[in-house]
Amino acid sequence: MENASYVTLSRQSGLLREMQSVANNIANASTTGYRKEGVIFAEFVRRIEGGDSLSMGALRARHVSDLQGALTRTGDPFDLAVEGPGYFLVETGEGERLTRAGSFTPGPDGELVTPDGHRLLDAGGAPVFAPPNAEIAIGTDGTLSADGRLVAQIGLYRPTDPLGLQREAGVLFRSEDGVEPEPGGRVLQGFLEKSNVDPVGQVARMIEVQRAYELGQSFLDAENERIRSAIRTFIE
Repeated sequence: MENASYVTLSRQSGLLREMQSVANNIANASTTGYRKEGVIFAEFVRRIEGGDSLSMGALRARHVSDLQGALTRTGDPFDLAVEGPGYFLVETGEGERLTRAGSFTPGPDGELVTPDGHRLLDAGGAPVFAPPNAEIAIGTDGTLSADGRLVAQIGLYRPTDPLGLQREAGVLFRSEDGVEPEPGGRVLQGFLEKSNVDPVGQVARMIEVQRAYELGQSFLDAENERIRSAIRTFIE
């Protein structure tokens, strides 16, 4: 296979992965707490015989957008939104995970859990407990009071290394290097944060990627036909 084909194939592979990322963003445009994901390409340049160089593009990383999503009032005392930086920390079967999705409900024992049953953790890393039949008030600093009595403080966290934040499933993120407290965010009770995806912008990007992919495929088809034609000429 010639260098031109290798270069085009590397480009097609990157475009295909970007298309998958854009499609996932569009599918989650209405998912509470979802954060848009983008891709980062890198260029690989290598000298080849004859003094020329070969340049190939490759998708090297994924980037999670930190733009604030729109906040909607629900009035539910256990619906929480983060205004500014930071994530809630929840306990899953695979370990602690970060999330911006703040729809919680009290479990049978009073612990606040996500719709999937993941327990919300406080500033000390312990489950957050809300006494049943009590009037719950949550301050912007995360302090949770029941009938005027301080019960817990909901923690806000950030990844120790922002580049190590990895999407695990939907609205859950894994931090490869651990987490640390985030002092800059505010907790809003009775609100939920919408997805920060711009559907119109993502659809436009999908069209651009699709056209770029089709152009590359046209080149590969033409290159394949050129090689087949050359082989037929040599055989004859």
